[in-house]
Amino acid sequence: MQRIRLKTLIDASTEICFDLSRNIDLHVKSMIDSNEKAVTGKITGLINLGESVTWEARHFGIKFKLTSRITDMEAPCRFTDEMSKGPFKYMKHQHFFKKVGDLTEMTDIFEFEAPFGLVGSIVEKLILKTYLTNLLAKRNLTIKQAAETKKS
Repeated sequence: MQRIRLKTLIDASTEICFDLSRNIDLHVKSMIDSNEKAVTGKITGLINLGESVTWEARHFGIKFKLTSRITDMEAPCRFTDEMSKGPFKYMKHQHFFKKVGDLTEMTDIFEFEAPFGLVGSIVEKLILKTYLTNLLAKRNLTIKQAAETKKS
């Protein structure tokens, strides 16, 4: 299993950052390069505790579907989404928001495990960890830009 930890400082309130991170439409905008879209479940607006969304996207030239559910939420401090169906053996994404001076520190902890035993483990380390880190960083930049534009 691999773990990615990213911290992003944002010049906006925790409430704005929390809501933008749950915004399906903004997520789609941030993943335009992989043509990611929400196809079933909560497909627009803010996703909430207990709700799920199925994403369809193209990565490495292959079309994937992944369903995730919001399994934990304490607004505006944290929420967790976990894969219930999809290409990973395991996937959990925790989102944390805290005030640091006048800024919000947004922390992502993304854990995943590829299927296929030893081969999957090698692919995790050699390809997937860097690829997913870059996807999350791009998503976080989109959230940061939107939040700082919306700043309260």
